[in-house]
Formats: sequence, structure tokens, C-alpha cells
Amino acid sequence: MAMAKSIFYNVSVLFMLLCFGVIEAAPEGALVTNLPGFSGTFPSKHYSGFVTIDGNPPKNLFYYFVASERNPSNDPVVLWLNGGPGCSSFDGFVYEHGPFNFEAGKSKGSLPILHLNPYSWSKVSNMIYLDSPAGVGLSYSPNTTTYKTGDIQTAKDTHNFLLKWFEQYPEFLSNPFYISGESYAGVYVPTLASNVAEGIKSGVKPLINFKGYMVGNGVTDRVFDGNALVPFAHGMSLISDAMFEEAQAACKGNYYDTSSERCSNILRKIDDVLDGLNIYDILEPCYHGLPSGKDNDVNGSANSLPLSFKQLGNSSEKPFGVRKRMFGRAWPFRAPARDGLMKLWPQLMAEVYVPCTDDTIATVWLNNDEVRKAIHANPESGPWALCTSNLRYYRDAGSMISYHKNLTIQGYRALIFSGDHDMCVPHTGTEAWTRSLGYQILDEWRSWVSNDQVAGYTQGYANNLIYLTIKGAGHTVPEYKPRESLDFYSRWLEAKAI
Repeated sequence: MAMAKSIFYNVSVLFMLLCFGVIEAAPEGALVTNLPGFSGTFPSKHYSGFVTIDGNPPKNLFYYFVASERNPSNDPVVLWLNGGPGCSSFDGFVYEHGPFNFEAGKSKGSLPILHLNPYSWSKVSNMIYLDSPAGVGLSYSPNTTTYKTGDIQTAKDTHNFLLKWFEQYPEFLSNPFYISGESYAGVYVPTLASNVAEGIKSGVKPLINFKGYMVGNGVTDRVFDGNALVPFAHGMSLISDAMFEEAQAACKGNYYDTSSERCSNILRKIDDVLDGLNIYDILEPCYHGLPSGKDNDVNGSANSLPLSFKQLGNSSEKPFGVRKRMFGRAWPFRAPARDGLMKLWPQLMAEVYVPCTDDTIATVWLNNDEVRKAIHANPESGPWALCTSNLRYYRDAGSMISYHKNLTIQGYRALIFSGDHDMCVPHTGTEAWTRSLGYQILDEWRSWVSNDQVAGYTQGYANNLIYLTIKGAGHTVPEYKPRESLDFYSRWLEAKAI
């Protein structure tokens, strides 16, 4: 009997090692052994903690690593970045493709209940969720002057994070590595990818096995993104044919930056018509819950914007945030210095508030002392918020189109996807800029299928570029279409036809 028990034990241990893989070099104390709100067994190993980026002062970047549930030793390692700029990648972890689904607690303010997510991206890949830059989510610096940053510095810091992370987890260096993200990560991803590619060329160690990147509903180019909304609104029957025709005649296709009074007048009309919609998904209601006792009227009405915000963006040297102000979960690129379409920008708030979005579950969970202890979050990181008012952020990298050209011409794979009901970064602009690259079409526009149903449309280009839409999805695609998202994600990672 004792021998039988011993054999059973050894077989059980071997089975666990085969399923979970062996992560031998993880930093001491990084293993997550339990999570408040979850009573089951993790389907793979989880690690979390800080990687310190050298500097004066240093920056402490927080990550949560989920090993693949399939084959962590061979499956790709994928970095996930949420946007803002200033929003935590726990947005992706909690609400999109993390290992758990979060059910609201039984009473107000109580811990949510966690269930295993059948459509987690960790089903097929190792996932790193990173709060970036410092000052966002649980990432912090002893000196908050480092929270004055921009595209170029953020890419540099994240590249340094990756180099140190792979030093701490060297068993994953040979795995294919991909960078992914959504919204303002449309800037984070290609700028970081360029730094990684340059590091590989220069022989920077450790040598990352970088293969490609993916961007969902990503900010890319001021002109393409800024001119996308009017055609989108017309295509979705949100504005009439007459209004669209008037806008075409008055603005001549330039809705982003106009000095024409006639154009400005029709854009104001369109603005009024679209007021009240959920910009992240026009099919969904706009959540109006605010913290008790708080007023959502910053400058006259719930959707109006203060003058300081309207003056931003006049040049690439202008910051994208103002001190103690908040700019939303994602950054829709309209003309901030002009009249027209102003109400569609996420409003600046003196508190952390994201329009139309309920982040109560994540906020309650990530600010619980026991949760913070379980994930090894230092008290110095301060309270967690979905998006932060801490940053003074500069968009100093310009248009991303040249970045995409350089990366794809070098042979890196790229998947650019759009939820087709997002009004924040509409698919009309994304489709236009991908076409503008001028690449040969290798896979002509067609539907793609998930669960025996048409799930969207795709077009494949030369140089490993794919454009994809997800039917009925909003700004955060996996949140709205989790099954379809896992389908296209896993197929793309395995270089299968979507």
C-alpha cells in the first residue's frame, strides 16, 4: 500500500510538472499561491512583483505573469499593455482576457468572486500584464517627477523592463515573444517593438526572440484617426445622409483640423447628435455611476471640456495630461484646438473617472489589503485606479505609420484588429491607414468564422500584415467578444489562417 501511494504521489508530481512546466529561476517570493476571492486551483503558475528600472530615481514597474495552461515551455510569451496613456493593464487582466472572470461581491464593497475564464489568453500563451509607465496602476517611483514622460521614454523604460524580466525568467528566452495592447497602446506597442528590434540588431543581451506584435483599436496617426469619426457615424446610421453630405461639402474630408467656420458649424451639429452615446461601444449603455457626492460637471455640463484641455495637442511638444486631471480610459484623436466633435473626447476630471465605464470590481479587488499582499504589491505603490491622474504625458513619437512600415518590412508579423462598434478609435481610420501602407493584398477582404458564425472581416497584406475586424465588439475587444478573441488570437499566434 505504501509503495502504491508513493507511485501515485510521484506520478501526480510528474503530471503537475508536465502541465505547469518548471519555472526554476523566478525571483524569490514572486510566486502567487492564492488570490482572495478564488477558491479553486490555479490552472497554471502565476508570478507577480516589481522589476526596478535603473535611474535616479529608479522606477518600479509592476507585472503579473500567468504561465500558459497548455505548454509554458514552448508557448509564446506575450506582453499585454493597456492604453490611456495612464491606464493599468489590470484592465486587460480583470475585464478582458485574464485567467479569471470576476463576479461582483454579495454586498456593496465586498470582494468579488473569481471564476476560471474559459477564454483566457493564457490558454495558449504565457501572459505578462505590465503597468506602464511608472505612476500607472501599481507601478511607481520614489520621486514623482519621473511621471513626466512620453512615448519615447516609455518605450525605453519598457524595453529595459523586458531585458530585466527575461534575466529573471531565462527559461522563456527561447520562446517566441510578442507585444500586444489596445487603445493608446497603439503607440506603446510599435515604439516598444522598434526598441526591441533595434536591441536585437545591436546584440543587446539577453537576446529576445521577438516575432511580432498586435494592436487592437489602436491610436496610430492624428490625421487618419481624427478623420475617422464622421464616416463611422454615417456608416452606423448615427447621423443622417443630409448631415454627412453637408459635412463632406463643408470640410472636404478634413474633419480633424479645419479653419472653416462652415465646417465647424456642421461638426458641432454632429457633436450634439452623438452626445450621450457610449464612445467605447455604441451598442452599450453609458454607465453613469459616479462616486457618491461627486459632481461630474467640470465646466458647465457632464460632457463639456475645460479650456486647458481644448488647447492641448497644438504641437507634438504639448503634454497629453494636466496635473491632477484625468483623460480617460483611451484617447480618441480628434482636433482638440478646434471646434467640433469636442464632447467625444473623454472628459478631464479632478478625480479618476472614466466616462461610461464601471470599474468598481477591479477597484475594490486591487485595493484590498489581502489581495495586495497576495500579489506582492508594495504599499508605496499607493491606491490602484483604472486610469491615473499622475502622469504628465507627451506624445513625442509622432505618427506610428513609419514604425509599422519599418517593422513589417523587417519581417515582423503584425495583426491590427478593430472592434467595429468602437467610436473612440473607429475602424474606419484603422482600415484607412493599413491600406495607406500600399502593400500588396494577398488575402482579399473576406469574412472570418468563430463557432460556425461570421465573427468579422479580414484582409491580409504582404510583409506579414493582417487587418481584422470583430463584429459587434467595442473598444476593448476581448471584453465584448471573449470567445471570438481567443479564436483569432490563438490562430494568429500559431500562424494559421484566421
